[in-house]
Amino acid sequence: MGSGADSERTLYPYVTGSSVVAIKYKDGILMAADMGGSYGSTLRYKSIERLKPIGKHTLLGASGEISDFQEILRFLDELILNDNMWDDGNSLGPKEVHNYLTRVMYNRRNKFNPLWNSLVIGGVKNGQKYLGMVNMIGINFNDNHVATGLGNHLARPILRDEWNENLTFEEGVKLLEKCMRVLLYRDRSAVNKIQLK
Repeated sequence: MGSGADSERTLYPYVTGSSVVAIKYKDGILMAADMGGSYGSTLRYKSIERLKPIGKHTLLGASGEISDFQEILRFLDELILNDNMWDDGNSLGPKEVHNYLTRVMYNRRNKFNPLWNSLVIGGVKNGQKYLGMVNMIGINFNDNHVATGLGNHLARPILRDEWNENLTFEEGVKLLEKCMRVLLYRDRSAVNKIQLK
């Protein structure tokens, strides 16, 4: 193999996950995603976890290419390990993780080698709730409720109508289950097995 192998880029994602939906509720953050993994248009895997805790305060959800998500988790493991080595009593919160991932996604986009994911980052640190997202080209924002993929078109209207800042945990779970049910009905990549954290 020549030096051409070094410059190959992912042109199409292979195994992909569908939507992630997240909301702020009265006491924290709730996030939901189904556990399906599609190989092209075939629903190949039915137990892929796409919600992962990062450090002490943060939860990360990803839609898009699963192997790129694994690469992002490797970056974050290294980041959290380096942060822990300072042993200064401070730890990275969701806002810092969101800022870091925004830089990573934008940097990879500028190298024409993007990570094919949309990421949802949420958590609570020092009583402050934080919820944001970043896509594969580095576009990012934070809001009271976010969704990726088809969830942006199907779940966000439901959230705009029914979300309020005083939702209890139980009401938040019901709202996310309603969103995931609609996505199951309308998104051919979704499965009826969900992860909710």
